Amino acid sequence: MGQKLIVMLTNNDETVKTAKQDFLNSAHIPVKYWGFKDVGLPEKEMTDLVKTMKAQGKTTNLEVISLSEEEGLAGAEIAVSAGFDILMGTVYYKSIQKYLEGTGVRCYPFCGTVYGHPSILDGSMEEIVADAKRLEAEGVDGLDLLSYRYTGDAAKLLKEVVKAVNIPVISAGSIDCFERIDQVKESHADGFTMGSALFARKFKAEGSFAENLQTVWDYCFAK
Repeated sequence: MGQKLIVMLTNNDETVKTAKQDFLNSAHIPVKYWGFKDVGLPEKEMTDLVKTMKAQGKTTNLEVISLSEEEGLAGAEIAVSAGFDILMGTVYYKSIQKYLEGTGVRCYPFCGTVYGHPSILDGSMEEIVADAKRLEAEGVDGLDLLSYRYTGDAAKLLKEVVKAVNIPVISAGSIDCFERIDQVKESHADGFTMGSALFARKFKAEGSFAENLQTVWDYCFAK
């Protein structure tokens, strides 16, 4: 499987209080991509966690679930000041893209109509594909597609968006079984996020967060 696994230290769209310890307990697993949400931890702790991850050679992702321009800009400021590599989520605004220019932080905004908490993706498949093309034309670095939060056919939507654009597409949210992992693989998306399913022990019922992550890693990447 050539896709990225992005491990999110989040549960129900909020960063867990034990995020740093969960990361350290799992650091032996060769996952390169890690992240968490902009809610759940004080900014000082977020910055410390990013430094801890980067010290171990990880690529870091901040996913912003807030949808207003003001909140999105606040998330972008955190991404820059804390030293994240990628800002995922929030609604696309030119002001956010402009703010990130020259900072080295890549921008992967939500695609389609997103609302609620936990987030829901709504709209027709055609509308979401059109939005993906619009965002690509705006020059974003990639897309945060809430495939399995979609009110329609998630697997088909993911395939259609991936086919429609030439930038990375990350399937984010609610990948909680091997079947959905397989669907992401078949879509040729650039990668997928996983967080709540690991804390809910969806892959190893009696296992820890780290043991669930190891199970997913082995399924995806072990030869």
